[in-house]
Amino acid sequence: MSSIPRANPGSPTGSPAPEVNPGAATTSVSPLVLFNQEVIRCQRCTRLRKYCEDIATSKRRAYRDWIYWAKPVPSFGDERARVLILGLAPGAHGSNRTGRPFTGDGSGDFLYPVLYDAGFASQPNSVSRGDGLQLKDCWISSVVRCAPPDNTPKRSELKNCSSYLDQEIKLLTNLKVVVCLGRIAFDSYLEHLARTGQSERKPRFKFGHGAEYGLPGGRFLIASFHPSLQNTNTGKLTRSMLFDVFDRARTLSNAAETPRTLRR
Repeated sequence: MSSIPRANPGSPTGSPAPEVNPGAATTSVSPLVLFNQEVIRCQRCTRLRKYCEDIATSKRRAYRDWIYWAKPVPSFGDERARVLILGLAPGAHGSNRTGRPFTGDGSGDFLYPVLYDAGFASQPNSVSRGDGLQLKDCWISSVVRCAPPDNTPKRSELKNCSSYLDQEIKLLTNLKVVVCLGRIAFDSYLEHLARTGQSERKPRFKFGHGAEYGLPGGRFLIASFHPSLQNTNTGKLTRSMLFDVFDRARTLSNAAETPRTLRR
């Protein structure tokens, strides 16, 4: 991808209000916008904050003209969403640069065309916060809000971010389906169920691509391999595999069905 000049609206120059859907008309600040503002101000993890700021200074040669976001990354999407997509963490030169989940790196280049084909995104490409992309009936978040070194957050960092996940899910009042991209996101969501009293203990659900489980309150959980380059370049995750996950999420969000629980 070619570098973006400083004048590009996707290159943050200060601390603009976090986007939900760009261009959406609102008469007052919604709870989810206020939530995103709280996330952006977070300083709980010293290691992660330093790493994100160091990356924003050193940069990659391809992005030397970018002003990196370099803050905790806010969630993005439709506040009325019935489908939540839950990832692991921002990428160092992706979301940490652009300020939007799955934007500016290989994972996003793989994910958004699939979301477009499945009817959840208004366009197949996600380049910057100012590119006009909107999500429909879908909200994207992560279990860690800052880019971690080697894409590996510490257990303490996952714990520091856990209350944000609890708060966010409570605010998504139309939520019907949770799609977890990768095992860590999957396990973190199961811990959320136990932590918030929706399960007596962490459910003993098995992670596997396409695995489905019924949840308390008539919700559903779907597991998917993460769209990392390691998975997509090796063919472990193909576009048709990921499309099937989101096509199924659409079906489950529209009707009361029995999940096709993973069996081994």
